[in-house]
Amino acid sequence: CEFIATGHYAQLRDENERRVIFKGVDENKDQTYVLWGLSQESLKRTFFPLGGYKKPEIKQMAKDAGFIDLANKSESYDICFVPNNDYRSFLKHRLPDLEAKVEGGNYGYRGKTVGKHRGYPFYTIGQRKGLDIALGDPVFVKEIIPETNTIVLGDKNDLEEMQLMVRDFNLIKYASLPDDFVGLTKIRYKDAGTLATINTSGDKLDVVFHAPVTGVAPGQSAVIYEGNDLVGGGFIDRKKYI
Repeated sequence: CEFIATGHYAQLRDENERRVIFKGVDENKDQTYVLWGLSQESLKRTFFPLGGYKKPEIKQMAKDAGFIDLANKSESYDICFVPNNDYRSFLKHRLPDLEAKVEGGNYGYRGKTVGKHRGYPFYTIGQRKGLDIALGDPVFVKEIIPETNTIVLGDKNDLEEMQLMVRDFNLIKYASLPDDFVGLTKIRYKDAGTLATINTSGDKLDVVFHAPVTGVAPGQSAVIYEGNDLVGGGFIDRKKYI
């Protein structure tokens, strides 16, 4: 096709011979976080027609056009295709043999093995509930090591990070990132973001936060903003400690 229009809540403008993505009018529904991977070539043929409206306005337009059922449909959050956001049940349904293959990995805490778990795919960074282990004090998932099926536990303070590396990054606003670039960096969709100083380091980005962040999860997206503009993003690599 020559062009594509999507329902993402985001906006586009032309600036310095580049297509720049910026936040939509409805900040509560902003979806720029998931768009960092789009190339300039793709953006030349892309439209975001909903970006200039708020969600209630879109629903009213749908009703006025006769799409009553669609307008009254309940909204989806998080992973839109997973019922009740229960990704564990989704994995078990789609991969019925998975649990048997990964069950029985080790919990690690303070350098020691302290128990067994159900398999690394069923845990997330920062998780506290559902660990089925008692160590006296509250513990959280600090790190997931797929290669050894190990879940590393830690205290709440252990979840704090000041630095991370970003791989496979893509820049939207700039052709190359200025040295010591300061931008707001989000490490999850609903994250308010934290200021960070960012530099290119080989084929990765070195992100140093100005305040501690919690729940840094390798494999998730780190997305950089300058005001309302999407600068770019990439995947969080193995965490880098100062």
